[in-house]
Amino acid sequence: MKKSNWLLAVAVLLLTVFPLWWVAAPAQGTEAFGGADAQAQNLIQTIAPHYQAWFKPLLEPASGEIASLLFALQAALGAGVMGYWLGASVTREKLRQAPAPANAPTDAPSTQAAGRVD
Repeated sequence: MKKSNWLLAVAVLLLTVFPLWWVAAPAQGTEAFGGADAQAQNLIQTIAPHYQAWFKPLLEPASGEIASLLFALQAALGAGVMGYWLGASVTREKLRQAPAPANAPTDAPSTQAAGRVD
């Protein structure tokens, strides 16, 4: 492996691992990466303690891990659809702008094939 490749690999490793040392440990009883939903619920309970939710989820995941799995699956599916659309659009545009080969058949009917002689 070239020296520049080793340096690049070390840089990626450091950029991945080093920030994790800077993250402070969460306080006792709190989540390290709590979501905005929990923060919003706590704020609503503080502002209006008698508030009742007007909507219940149709499907409640059995655990937080399953909810994370479903979210990751949804994100991966969306990224796949967007990637396919982007790739198809770029390819379509490249084919549209490419000149036709000289020996390629044209869409217009030939006068000789129709039996006409000019």
